[in-house]
Amino acid sequence: MDTQRLTLAVLTLVPLAVACGSEKADGGSGSVAVERPVTGVDWSVRDVTVNGTTRAAHGSPYLSFDAKTHKAAGRLGCNHVNATATVRAGHITLGRPMTTRMMCDASLMQTERALLGLFHHTVGYRVDHDTLTLTSANGLTVRAVVRK
Repeated sequence: MDTQRLTLAVLTLVPLAVACGSEKADGGSGSVAVERPVTGVDWSVRDVTVNGTTRAAHGSPYLSFDAKTHKAAGRLGCNHVNATATVRAGHITLGRPMTTRMMCDASLMQTERALLGLFHHTVGYRVDHDTLTLTSANGLTVRAVVRK
């Protein structure tokens, strides 16, 4: 009689244990989504929103943040930029930018002026898969994707 009860218990519990272990962490695709870090990645700037108006970025601008050296570097559209950068959960404090001083086409300079608005401030960041969104207190929003 004890063997029958044990068999019944096993037959009842095993399907429950298997069902609990088969849930998908990402909504059903079978893979577990890993949050991409903001540091150690080159982020290609796609668009910039200033005062509620979104414009495509010109000149292939990109930014990268290095947690070990506490530096930000990249290209703003026309000129290269470097600054100190302290990355904390959800925020990046960017120091005063140091840039090269080339003059370029007006569209490149417009993108550059907008991106310079991120520096010498603390900005919020959010990473969603391969997209980085930077948001400053003055309403500037920058959307970037992993640079390939």
